[in-house]
Amino acid sequence: MKKLHYILLLSPALLLAQEIAVLKYSGGGDWYGNPTALPNLAKFCNQNINTKIPAKTATVEVGSPDLFSYAFVHMTGHGNVVFSDNDVINLRNYLTSGGFLHVDDNYGMDKYIRRELKRIFPDKELVEVPANHKIFQGPFLFSGGLPKIHEHDNQRPQAFAIILEGRIVCLYTVETDLGDGWEDQEVHNDPREVREKALKMGANILHYAFTN
Repeated sequence: MKKLHYILLLSPALLLAQEIAVLKYSGGGDWYGNPTALPNLAKFCNQNINTKIPAKTATVEVGSPDLFSYAFVHMTGHGNVVFSDNDVINLRNYLTSGGFLHVDDNYGMDKYIRRELKRIFPDKELVEVPANHKIFQGPFLFSGGLPKIHEHDNQRPQAFAIILEGRIVCLYTVETDLGDGWEDQEVHNDPREVREKALKMGANILHYAFTN
């Protein structure tokens, strides 16, 4: 699969900059939740896995052509998610062209995001990512798979994926709340070791998105 091939023809520097963004969507869900999460993850990755992510992370709308400027987009929230027909087409084109979407359920978006992802890829199922997948192997090892950061419904954390041509293009993490673990410490008062687990798993996701 060619990574964002038509974008690279226009601007080869885009992916080299490793730009990331928060995905803005409609439906009433709080897409803007966890405002300090992505900046903190970017800083951690720049310091620990030699990325060069800009300090100021952007916001991009699902249906915008600007979506193709970002190698990685992060989506979170607690509630409803609604994609327009244009959003569906744009996001499908983005993902089939080498883009990467990480959806992190902040609690309460599960049934809505599953419905909308099915509209994007009607012939694809979300499949659980096994603990031996490369996304859990490095740069940091998570031998048991996705770590648990925050409790929701007393269920085990799970990572699901939409896979195209052997590559994860959409990673959906549930019952973990990685984004809460990326937030400033005073937001949730998580212990250092919990935040570190969340940031390391986030670094693995970004590393996978940038190198696969």
